[in-house]
Amino acid sequence: MPARRLPSWAWTTALTVGAVAAVAALTVQADQGAKPTASAARPGASARPHPAPAVPPAVPDGSGTGRRVVYSLGRHRLWLVDASDAPRRTFAVWAGTVSPDPGTYKVSTRRETTTGSDGVRIEHIVYFTAKSGVSIAFSNAVDGSSPPPPAAGSRTGGIRMRAADGAALWTFATPGTTVAVVS
Repeated sequence: MPARRLPSWAWTTALTVGAVAAVAALTVQADQGAKPTASAARPGASARPHPAPAVPPAVPDGSGTGRRVVYSLGRHRLWLVDASDAPRRTFAVWAGTVSPDPGTYKVSTRRETTTGSDGVRIEHIVYFTAKSGVSIAFSNAVDGSSPPPPAAGSRTGGIRMRAADGAALWTFATPGTTVAVVS
């Protein structure tokens, strides 16, 4: 049995419906401010070019109130919290081998640059306590690097961060600023 041919009007209708669907998809995309791509006309393709940004972690409970720096030992993370208890910035940090005990401290002093106990040039050093004779402070490497693994048996109190985070902390954590350390 020979194959049955579709009438020409059916082909024209199918092509018109396809074209209208493609134009509608591009119109929706243009209304959302996205640039049209070849994938926009494919069924199931997303008009969103990137995934939604992740929600930053909430400030830990029990970290106090008001303007403060919050350091979570377990999460290896800092929050800069303003006077209205809103987090202005949060970021991951690398802890030293000597950690402060949970509690509330004050920024005691700051130093613009020095060399860390690991021999790396550091900046934006914000001291807030000492433990067993080791000064504990936040800082960042001048070259932006993460700290090298500590030498066996070394005792370091430096809590390092990326350079941009160190600059933000330096601006925020002036002497007398509260530092809340939580588990």
